[in-house]
Amino acid sequence: MSFKPTDYLPYDFANRRHIGPSPVEMSQMFEVLGVDGLETLMDQTVPKGIRQDEALDFGKPMSEREMLWHMRQVAGQNRVLTSLIGQGYHGTVTPPAIQRNIFENPAWYTAYTPYQPEISQGRLEALLNFQTMVSDLTGLEIANASLLDEATACAEAMTMAQRVAKSKAKAFFVDENCHPQNISVMKTRAKPLGIEVIVGPADELEADKVFGAIFQYPGTHGHVRDFTPEIEKLHGEKAIGIMAADIMALCLLKEPGAMGADIAVGSTQRFGIPMGYGGPHAAYMAAKESYKRAMPGRIVGVSIDSHGNRAYRLALQTREQHIRREKATSNVCTAQALLAVMAGFYAVFHGPEGLKAIAQRIHRKTVRLATGLEEAGFEVEPGDFFDTITVDVGLLQRGVIQSAVQQGVNLRRVGKTKVGITVDETTRPATIEAVWRAFGLEKSDDDFTPAYRLPDPLLRTSDYLQHEIFHMNRAETEMMRYMRRLADRDLALDRAMIPLGSCTMKLNAAAEMLPVSWPEFADLHPYVPAEQAQGYRRLIDDLSDRLCTITGYDAFSMQPNSGAQGEYAGLLTIADWQTARGEGHRNVCLIPVNAHGTNPASAHMVGWKVVAVKCDDMGSIDIEDFRAKAEKHSAELAGCMITYPSTHGVFEETVKEVCEITHEHGGQVYIDGANMNAMVGLSRPGDLGGDVSHLNLHKTFCIPHGGGGPGMGPIGVKAHLAPHLPSHPLEPGVGSVAAAPYGSPSILPISWAYILMMGGEGLTQATRAAILNANYVAKRLEDDFDILYTGPKGRVAHECIIDVRPFEKSAGVTVEDIAKRLMDSGFHAPTMSWPVAGTLMVEPTESETKAELDRFCDAMLSIRAEIRAIEEGKADPENNPLKNAPHTMEDLVRDWDRPYTREEGCFPPGAFRVDKYWPPVNRVDNVYGDRHLICTCPPMEAYAEAAE
Repeated sequence: MSFKPTDYLPYDFANRRHIGPSPVEMSQMFEVLGVDGLETLMDQTVPKGIRQDEALDFGKPMSEREMLWHMRQVAGQNRVLTSLIGQGYHGTVTPPAIQRNIFENPAWYTAYTPYQPEISQGRLEALLNFQTMVSDLTGLEIANASLLDEATACAEAMTMAQRVAKSKAKAFFVDENCHPQNISVMKTRAKPLGIEVIVGPADELEADKVFGAIFQYPGTHGHVRDFTPEIEKLHGEKAIGIMAADIMALCLLKEPGAMGADIAVGSTQRFGIPMGYGGPHAAYMAAKESYKRAMPGRIVGVSIDSHGNRAYRLALQTREQHIRREKATSNVCTAQALLAVMAGFYAVFHGPEGLKAIAQRIHRKTVRLATGLEEAGFEVEPGDFFDTITVDVGLLQRGVIQSAVQQGVNLRRVGKTKVGITVDETTRPATIEAVWRAFGLEKSDDDFTPAYRLPDPLLRTSDYLQHEIFHMNRAETEMMRYMRRLADRDLALDRAMIPLGSCTMKLNAAAEMLPVSWPEFADLHPYVPAEQAQGYRRLIDDLSDRLCTITGYDAFSMQPNSGAQGEYAGLLTIADWQTARGEGHRNVCLIPVNAHGTNPASAHMVGWKVVAVKCDDMGSIDIEDFRAKAEKHSAELAGCMITYPSTHGVFEETVKEVCEITHEHGGQVYIDGANMNAMVGLSRPGDLGGDVSHLNLHKTFCIPHGGGGPGMGPIGVKAHLAPHLPSHPLEPGVGSVAAAPYGSPSILPISWAYILMMGGEGLTQATRAAILNANYVAKRLEDDFDILYTGPKGRVAHECIIDVRPFEKSAGVTVEDIAKRLMDSGFHAPTMSWPVAGTLMVEPTESETKAELDRFCDAMLSIRAEIRAIEEGKADPENNPLKNAPHTMEDLVRDWDRPYTREEGCFPPGAFRVDKYWPPVNRVDNVYGDRHLICTCPPMEAYAEAAE
């Protein structure tokens, strides 16, 4: 028998692992669409005038094994020392149970933001634990479910204070002992809003001249003091008191609420989240309950379902930026849900006794370190501290810091004569001895007699974490099972397609995720010397170069750590360029109604006025209305914000004309990169006339959504804007938008690995497949549903809008009814009522197989049949599978008094028989949740009362 070699390529990552439809399945889809191949479909979908001339070519793509070997070599160029730099970043111990069962578990990291609460109960409970932890430790009534980083949280608190303060002052006071990156980001945020930032000693606060003030607790150099007098002064002038508080220190120190603080912010990084060269980490914000409607970010609340059972949901959603648009006061969209879940579990894992013990150990180690230096004659300050001290070494500063590096330790340079040292959970006696050696001391750290240097009036006297969830049996078996129970309540990508339009829920491959946990990437402090981060430098430079090639831009900034922050940073870049050329008065931004939802809020944040532009009947920008408004505002036009392809799912043929009109009238063009998954390899925003774009690496470039974060939103710019990109937080320049120089760099290996394994042709093929999948879904559904917008040849881009509005009139069926019914088939609903109210926007991505697309289409067609039954009078308009959806296992076993069978209700087409996903609760009552707002873990008796 002769040997016949096969042409099958088992290590072709793009076509064997990432792209869902096989060649055979693609052929079957072509038949449905009536095309002879992908290129014909692309010609029908993507206007020739916007196609890029040269094919995307990065050379031979790597296999998974080759990429991981390459990544190891790059990671090895990072030098991991013990960093005692502090400044808001600390070594921490991630409990292995949390690392394996949360951080590295696709059931947690592939989930989406919990907008559909019935299929998100697990992470909603985990986030409620986080909020309870924050509320308890800060002593304030309400907390949100995380913000991007501490510096951003400080800036958000500043603008929140301006909204709620009764003071008419225009200035804001910043304690000079705040971390420098916090001060930098607050200054950046304040400038376009006309807020005067006054930085000085807390003792020099003039409360009558400010609408609010922020104090760091403990201070960046270790000082611990009671800010009650300063906050009382502020309240006397109807101003707001804010504290940026170390979450670990609050386990021992008097809480902000006890000092009268109105708002508290900070980072939960040291609750088990690796430093990651700057992120991602979950920041927190807590406030007095009276300010709950002014808080930015998402808030998890407790409600009930249609049977009166306890259920969680996102509360007060009308505050969110995509709803309020230009009236929004914050553009916060993506937060840090996955990291907040980890921090909350850290508190559950250790409980209040464990957290207090860890905090005491940190403090005692700091006291031992300080005592050894004092005994040797060094001047150590402050006298009272928690974990940070500053040592005056005079002209020896450089030598001490270099000597410490030789001992494997990084210390902080403070001024010209001092050295800062911050002790953390990971500090061992050997670490303390290494620091002493750096100061020229040969001592043994063997005297463990407890000693404390916390002032008695500042010792915490209140209890915290008293809810039973923080007192469960801490055996790992119990922890593991609790994490599993929560994960099983949710529907993430590890279970089913999540066809959310404009969200690009694509594969997050295991090989891409592996390097994130490696210590070479995870354990670097963001402010280590540059020579210790050469691996990161190589990764960021190469990723930036490849993104420039993909987009047609000339430079990238990796600092923005969310898509919304990328928008904000892009507009700040334009504004700085306009100012530099003497056109700083330009403050009008044209935004079509088919642009991304956060755009108007971002424009508002840079002090611009939003002028809305109409769309035509095809969903495209009304070019004449755009031209007229550009001419009308020509003298004040700063720029325009467009999304391409539009959020209506169409490649507009007039995009270049829009760019030309904007440039003609002195503006710059911001092209939102939210829909870049339809462009990679086919079209480049920089070639269309774009001056700046942000990219959602958590969409197009495979960083997982994490249940609502992390994300990354780097911005690409043309050469003339490059000098105006965000600057390093600790250096003079344009200003910074994030706490760390590169935002959340520890998740950048994911996007880099994706590009390395896909190669140019693979990336292009992924775009083609995404467009194929969207058009296949649209074609299968078009006879039963109206596809709202299509291009001139009847095609959609990478997503399509299904118009279900007529059914409310014909059958009383709403878009919400359809969304909830899809849960019975085991699907997350498409994007609901955005960008067009009463519609569903479907984005299947390239990663879904034909079988999964068919399962979804079968479910949708079954729903249409149920609607038809109501229209024809064959089904009760109020008591039917749609109105009662979703159906739970409890429905299945309780008395059944419905005019349809259990089979029809619980096992509709699309639902798996053996592996069916069961929503844990019935439809959640949103009105009840907002009227009876509970945003911390309530006692069990409260749940019983709610059910009654």
